Amino acid sequence: MKMKTLLLEIGSEEIPAGYIIPALDAFKENILHALDRSRIVHGTAHTLGTPRRLALMIEDMAELQTAQTSTITGPPERVGFDKNGIPTLAAEKFAAKAGVALDHITIEETPKGRYLTVVIEEKCESSVSILERLLEREILAIPFPKRMKWGDLSITFARPIISLVGLLGDKCLDFKVGNITSADQIFGHQFMYPGKYTVESADQYVTVAETVGVFPDIEKRKAILTAAIEECAKAHHAQILEDEELINIVTNLVESPFPVVGAFDETFLEVPDEVLITAMREHQKYFALVDEKGNLKPLFIAINNTRAKDMHLVARGHEKVLRARLSDAKFFYEVDCKSSLDTFAEKLKTVTFQEKLGTVYEKTLRIGQLVKYLATESTYNDKETLTRDVARAAQICKSDLVSQVVIEFTKLQGVIGRAYALKAGEKEAVALAIEQHYRPVYSGGTLPENPTACLLAIADKLDTICGCFSVDLIPTGGADPYALRRQGIGIIQIMLEENLDFSLTAMIDTGLAVFMDDAAKRAPIAVKIQQFFKNRVVNILTDMGFSREAVNSALWASFDILPDVVLRVRALDSLRKEPDFEPLSITFKRVGNILRKATDIGGKPVDETLFEDPSETALFNAVNDVRQLVVQLTGEGKYDQALTHIATLRPKVDTFFDDVMVMAKDTTLRQNRIALLSSVSGLFDNIADFSMI
Repeated sequence: MKMKTLLLEIGSEEIPAGYIIPALDAFKENILHALDRSRIVHGTAHTLGTPRRLALMIEDMAELQTAQTSTITGPPERVGFDKNGIPTLAAEKFAAKAGVALDHITIEETPKGRYLTVVIEEKCESSVSILERLLEREILAIPFPKRMKWGDLSITFARPIISLVGLLGDKCLDFKVGNITSADQIFGHQFMYPGKYTVESADQYVTVAETVGVFPDIEKRKAILTAAIEECAKAHHAQILEDEELINIVTNLVESPFPVVGAFDETFLEVPDEVLITAMREHQKYFALVDEKGNLKPLFIAINNTRAKDMHLVARGHEKVLRARLSDAKFFYEVDCKSSLDTFAEKLKTVTFQEKLGTVYEKTLRIGQLVKYLATESTYNDKETLTRDVARAAQICKSDLVSQVVIEFTKLQGVIGRAYALKAGEKEAVALAIEQHYRPVYSGGTLPENPTACLLAIADKLDTICGCFSVDLIPTGGADPYALRRQGIGIIQIMLEENLDFSLTAMIDTGLAVFMDDAAKRAPIAVKIQQFFKNRVVNILTDMGFSREAVNSALWASFDILPDVVLRVRALDSLRKEPDFEPLSITFKRVGNILRKATDIGGKPVDETLFEDPSETALFNAVNDVRQLVVQLTGEGKYDQALTHIATLRPKVDTFFDDVMVMAKDTTLRQNRIALLSSVSGLFDNIADFSMI
């Protein structure tokens, strides 16, 4: 079967940079699924794209779909043929229904006997015909955050479609989307090579595009851009401020990158670096330059989509635009410097946090109460100093939200607060906490770096979670408008990383108490929040590589001290790898099952005088020998060693089950034997629930 390359290109007006990669990924997936459904054999698919085109190339495409056969079963042989082997009327009707001649009928042996059958091979359609039929639907199915209509057309797309190219090898596909019909011509670079250029075959697409000023291969365009800006920086004895995200954005803002270096007045360097960098990055997509020590230089690199005759003139244009931006930023900064963070904090009384939960100022008061409690309960050193630091950080942690700089550059919340705090002479730990208490901003993101920041981050996130749950703003399905799941994950990650072993139950109750005075009313809400955290912990620990069985088993036993949960899960997973774990698990499951079914557990101690069999005495003595050591080891967090010692009881438990009837008719004997099993279960009750494995 002859194989060819498929090229699909959708030309359009400029598509936003953030739309391009997701759109290409979806387009690729949808087309591949369509080919598979249509039984068209194909090879590897590659996406290509620029702001003005989305393209897909698929190697080794078959020209015809794969043949599909089906077997039709007719009447039994004895009905279809007479004794002399002559076809009967039933055979003739079966052949007519199947659309074949009588000599195409075969006899097949089945479990029910010998039956007449016909193998039908469906007609193979050309790949070109199939593609022409499905491409309009698949192109219009490409998802975008926002879509638009144009002209009097009823279709929607990210931006108006201006061209379509479809080639299978050198065969031009004939299809239409809206009022645009496919052709074998692509648009060149909008400014350097305006007009249309013929692509004679799919394999020539990239070569033709590059010849007319377009680099459709995103990774290649990114590499060209990166090399170009590094060369520019080197020529000015500077380095690019590392920003991979900005490189990715700018890559998809141009079809061909042409960098130019500009400068700004050194007086702007009086403004915090973060403000200048953000002004360059967010508004203009300019790259900031630093010296070998990482200090910001009064230089920037702008990326143009075309090479001008006078690039110096282009640089002056960028400088003029940036000067206006930096002047605004400098003005906002200077206005902010006339006020203190405490003055800003007072203004938070007019800023609503959530309609049912009051103002941001009220939130900072709640955070202050909660974070002082956490400081007292934590195992950090110098709690007195820590308590003072977290209390101060809580007072001003949200102050910068009403600053002029953050109102203009919202992404600088926390960052500017830290800068203003340091400028005002606040302790470094307090200043860093203002910036870092928002961390992690996503699952797996950077965590706070000092105790003050860690506790403030936990308090802030816990206050939001407890507040939202108290007014029934609970995440449901995919809806989580207040990002409670992300904040719950953040709390867990910080507690695990910092080995914070205060009680999760007490922490939640303390967080809820400021919203609900009545302990009875907040109890069911606290249970919901505990389950909310439990679900997050299960996902986090399984993502860390622990088995779901071990995680569920450990959580079922106890879920109050998060670092302790990890130790127990790790110990249990380690024990599960031992060759004799399965019989051990079966034994302890049996203990648990009997205790769950027993209705007369009175809590009485084991009475040795009631033992009737040596196996009872042996198990009793073994439990007593192990108990003290297990208590000591679990107290030290050495759960792996504790489980190893508990595992030595298995032979004696098995013998006990073999030699003794636990559920004896005599109530006294039965209760005593159940109490003995309870003493066994009590050794691992706070470690894991073996019934979950």
